[in-house]
Parts: sequence; C-alpha cells; structure tokens
Amino acid sequence: MLTDYSRIVVAYDHSDLSKKALKMAMNLAKLDNQIELLVFMVMQPARPIVYSYGYAFEAIQDSQREEVNAIRKEIEEEIQSLPNKTRSVVMEGNPGVMIVEFVKQNDADLVVMGSRGLSGLKELFLGSVSHYVVQKAPCPVFIVK
Repeated sequence: MLTDYSRIVVAYDHSDLSKKALKMAMNLAKLDNQIELLVFMVMQPARPIVYSYGYAFEAIQDSQREEVNAIRKEIEEEIQSLPNKTRSVVMEGNPGVMIVEFVKQNDADLVVMGSRGLSGLKELFLGSVSHYVVQKAPCPVFIVK
C-alpha cells in the first residue's frame, strides 16, 4: 500500500513525455485504490492574430478547444481502467502558474510530469514549465524523461 500519496496530479500536454508521465502515475495509483488521480491540462490562450486567409480569432480558439476536448476524452477513456477515483481537468492560462495553483487548490501530494512538453523553447536541463513547477510546487514533483 502506497500511503505517502493520496492525491496525484499529472500535468498533461499530449507530448510523448506527458504520455509517459501519465502511464507512470497510473502505475503508482494501481499500488493503492485509495489514491486519487487528477490529470490536469492547461490550454494556453490563443494570441489574437488574424490570418490573411480570413480565420478569425474566435475560430482559432474554437479549434483549440475542440482539440483539447478530444484529448481530454482520450485521457478519460484511458484512466477509466483504474479502480481509483480519477478526474481530468482543463483550464486556460499560463501552464506553470496554473499547475502550481491547481496542485495547491486540490491539496495534491505528488505531481508527475514530463521533463519537457510541447513548447519549442528548451532550457539546459528542464523545460520552462517543469522547471517552474519544481521550484514552486508545495509537494514533491516526479519528473519523467
């Protein structure tokens, strides 16, 4: 029985490493049916750019929301296989800040996330979001690489 962790948050962005992090968190949750697994996705707000082809800002946002909802449905189908209490949540904002706030609001005991996500910017050892979460989270952060 894994008693140190009762609520695990997985920071998920549909990258290969976040998929690996989700699998890792699911394996941890399987060790104890009392562990709650929360999969958290952050949708970054679309920048108000109007393309010359006529796509409006609202259309870009709608497209992002549709994509995120499809990913969320995929995640929910995957985590349903667990006997544990599970939930997936999507919010909009700055990923690092939103993850840390979500962890605090949900009194999580552990964060599981990939070392890098989908952003094109790279730091020396960790991605900017994972680096921020490691520094600011009130609980241990398990980095998957």
